[in-house]
Amino acid sequence: MVANTRVTVDRMDFPYRLAGRRRPDQPAVLEAAVRDRATALANFLGVRTGELVLGGRSMGGRICSQVVAGGFAAAGLALVSYPLHPPGRPERLRTSHFRELDVPCLFVSGTRDAFGARTELEEATSTIPGPVSHVWLEDGDHGLRKHGLNAAAADAVVRWLAATFVLPSDG
Repeated sequence: MVANTRVTVDRMDFPYRLAGRRRPDQPAVLEAAVRDRATALANFLGVRTGELVLGGRSMGGRICSQVVAGGFAAAGLALVSYPLHPPGRPERLRTSHFRELDVPCLFVSGTRDAFGARTELEEATSTIPGPVSHVWLEDGDHGLRKHGLNAAAADAVVRWLAATFVLPSDG
């Protein structure tokens, strides 16, 4: 971890998960949930949503990126295991909104992610107008299940935040 930094994290579950369902809600419902939760967090912290970095793992990150591409104010995006396409379906890219992302973006991915190879993700993210950073976790799959990779992903996010934004210190 980066010494002497403080990062507030608010984790959310989508409505379908809270209801105990496995099938995700429609994108409009998922996007509304992100906007509502980010707005509530900003209000709680006494800041604007434009001071928050949104993000998540897999579909959660994709939905956050769609919300920001749709005009919701955020300082940046931290996307872990972004699902570039369904496994084995590289023609079904989930990137049409990338050209609207004008904020700093971090993509943390495993080098063995079936949802998008390194070259595919780097090519797709080259269309993002905002600054893009990549962190590759060796031998990581989409779930980053290899020992230590979840912690490595979290550390990569904190390091990127410290390098990209002014973070409050503990001391």
